[in-house]
Amino acid sequence: MSDTPFDTSDSYTVRRIPVMRRFSIDAGHLGRRRNMMHGLAEVDVTEARRRIHLHRERTGETLSFTGYVVACLARAVEAHREVHAYRDWRGRLVIYDDVNVNVMIEIDTPHGKAAMPRVIRAAQRLSVRQIHDQIRAAQATPAATEEQRFMRWFLLLPGPVRRAAETLLMRVPQLMRSRVSSILLTSVGMFGHGASWALTLPNFPLNVALGGIVERPRLVGDRLENCEMLCITVSIDHDIVDGAPAARFGQRLRELLESAELLDLDSASPRPDQST
Repeated sequence: MSDTPFDTSDSYTVRRIPVMRRFSIDAGHLGRRRNMMHGLAEVDVTEARRRIHLHRERTGETLSFTGYVVACLARAVEAHREVHAYRDWRGRLVIYDDVNVNVMIEIDTPHGKAAMPRVIRAAQRLSVRQIHDQIRAAQATPAATEEQRFMRWFLLLPGPVRRAAETLLMRVPQLMRSRVSSILLTSVGMFGHGASWALTLPNFPLNVALGGIVERPRLVGDRLENCEMLCITVSIDHDIVDGAPAARFGQRLRELLESAELLDLDSASPRPDQST
């Protein structure tokens, strides 16, 4: 028996936490101050995925499904603008006309895969194609994005300094607007298989998390059909929005996603295939 109080013979590895992880650490600190309400739903995306699949067969290009969701989300927010309101330091609501959506995309770094924010500005006025192009460009050359250039030096600041600056930005929307959006969209759950829901860190007034896609039987007209159902979580700051307006926003988002009316694929030009 060893004389030491614990066994020290096990091997282990020590690694530095990548600088990009500080973004998530800060998000956890900021999210503690919000009173969020959450809605979990399954949305029929059969028609949308069918059109994207047909487009890939015809052109060889895979359109970004996340880009399609951004287009639908932005238009649903435009119809119910209170859900993307900022609450400033004087307790007033600041609601911008344009809908900016903060999309989390996965990029390659020297330390492995990492999530990077990319703000799609005025997304309610962009087509799925235009949003797709912005996402693909950020994935291809993340270092060229404004967000990455900002985070490269900002994340090197000491933690207390970063969080003080982030708190100030959250309370003064006019400063925050140039760097980040009040809406977060993440598709972290779509990397798995089957039904799954995700809950995001509540550091934005409106958070949308895409989960898995699963086939389920659904009554379509008078027939029972297998449909592709997207698991989606919508989290809204209850200090800003009540339940009824949040439900109306959720219903509009469902209508847009299920109708696939924003997928005007006939005008899309052929490009090399890329992963979603």
